[in-house]
Amino acid sequence: MTTLLYDGSFDGLFTAIFEVFEYRYKDVEIFNRENFQQENMFAEIQEVITQEEKSERVLNKLEQNIGKSGINQLLKVFLSEDQEMENLILSTVKQSIKHPEENILQNFVDSDMLKISKICKSVSRERHRMTAFVRFEKLQDDIYFAKIDPDFNVLPLIRKHFKDRYADQKWMIYDLRRHYGLFYDLENCEFFYPGEKLDLNQYQQKFHEEEKKYQTLWQSYFTKTNIKERKNTKLHIQQVPKRYWKYLTEKW
Repeated sequence: MTTLLYDGSFDGLFTAIFEVFEYRYKDVEIFNRENFQQENMFAEIQEVITQEEKSERVLNKLEQNIGKSGINQLLKVFLSEDQEMENLILSTVKQSIKHPEENILQNFVDSDMLKISKICKSVSRERHRMTAFVRFEKLQDDIYFAKIDPDFNVLPLIRKHFKDRYADQKWMIYDLRRHYGLFYDLENCEFFYPGEKLDLNQYQQKFHEEEKKYQTLWQSYFTKTNIKERKNTKLHIQQVPKRYWKYLTEKW
């Protein structure tokens, strides 16, 4: 058994997959270096150095067989952080090379392809809910700040949505679980990686003086427009699961 360790990046993973074929590894597993715990003492450990050229060669070849939509599916699998995601993606590449005439992602008889389909649906659902339930709070420097805590690493998938929708204001979205975020400054929309976890108490102290007023007004509006006789808690929870209530001003 050969174990390939990569740096946890998308390009790093596809560099590792390139080397599976380059060195003709037969019995191989791929792991994120940070999460790896050696269980098989007889496994041969190989460190993978990320090389964009190798990654692009695999992705370009793969795109010919499964298209851009297929690459997007594999990105969702990668962002799902599923424990098996590296080997699911490796399985896709292997089968794509073996059957170049078909889009193997549509072969749901195969257990790996079926799992990929289910993962993509779950990630897409989480992405949609993040675009619907994120709430921004205005800070003193006129930057709008939002915190999220999604089940999957969907921040890269919501980047374009918020950049297009809020193109006329500065904003920041921070992932509490993964400790990184997005910042838009009216021109560029870039990821940022703080050296330490953000102190959210500091941000709450920096709220714009109008922010609390807006929150109070919205809570009052929500309360007064709520019709108790039509209350359907079961349906409401189906549409807005409780784990998203922490984002909603009207639920505070």
